[in-house]
Amino acid sequence: MTARLTLLFSLALHAGAVASQDSKAAPPNAAAPIVTQAVPYSHGDVALEGFLAAPKNASGRGPAVLIVHEWWGCNEFARAQTRRLAELGYVAMAIDMYGKGVVTDDPAKAREYSSRFKDKPDLMRGRAEAGLTALAADPRVDPKRIVAMGYCFGGTTVLQMAFAGQAVAGVVSFHGGLPIPTEADLPRIHTRILVLHGAEDSLIPDEVVHSLQAGLRKSGCDWQMIYYGRAKHSFTNPNSDQLKMKGVGYDAAADSRSWEALRTFLNETIPLSR
Repeated sequence: MTARLTLLFSLALHAGAVASQDSKAAPPNAAAPIVTQAVPYSHGDVALEGFLAAPKNASGRGPAVLIVHEWWGCNEFARAQTRRLAELGYVAMAIDMYGKGVVTDDPAKAREYSSRFKDKPDLMRGRAEAGLTALAADPRVDPKRIVAMGYCFGGTTVLQMAFAGQAVAGVVSFHGGLPIPTEADLPRIHTRILVLHGAEDSLIPDEVVHSLQAGLRKSGCDWQMIYYGRAKHSFTNPNSDQLKMKGVGYDAAADSRSWEALRTFLNETIPLSR
């Protein structure tokens, strides 16, 4: 081997070693370091507490995501999704719809808590808007670049936020109950809407799905609805199988695909460039 070839071979080995070390030190898909905090706020005389997560190095005002919990309350599932979004680079906050510390894993209690909002869209919208105001007040958040997303009960909530014309750039419902916009709601719907729905969700009658779609068409808003074959209600939560409830269950494929649909929606609606 000539001296020149020997030198080139040595340089290539050195470069490969350095690249290998850099790869080990900073994997390309490594989650960004984050910070978390409790966010106390209120709605009327109800004390509430949100859970906020943000990239550790966040500076200036950037895009943010508001998360609305399932009927269980602001539990670890909602907090995990919040941290997950912060690791992607968003300021994210799981809001509290029930009251500070009101969380349960008992379906009967969850039904009791969520039923307080049944047929009371103004209460649901007002309680959610209080959380939106708290998130928008954070100095790391651009109030004009907030997307609201929710699971089950939370999916219903974010659709009501859209129907009320609240200041969000978009809303995403994961296997939510599907409220129907009223005629008074239609002119207020100005935001982008994404509905992620299990095709085997027997908790939501087909006529309700069709009525929601008809209302959204009539409003003229930018909306999408994605069906996931075989998926039931609560398809994103691995714990849902433990409930042994008809029409409810986890689906790994739908969970993964719906998360990617969310990321695409966020990239289009509130891109991370600051």
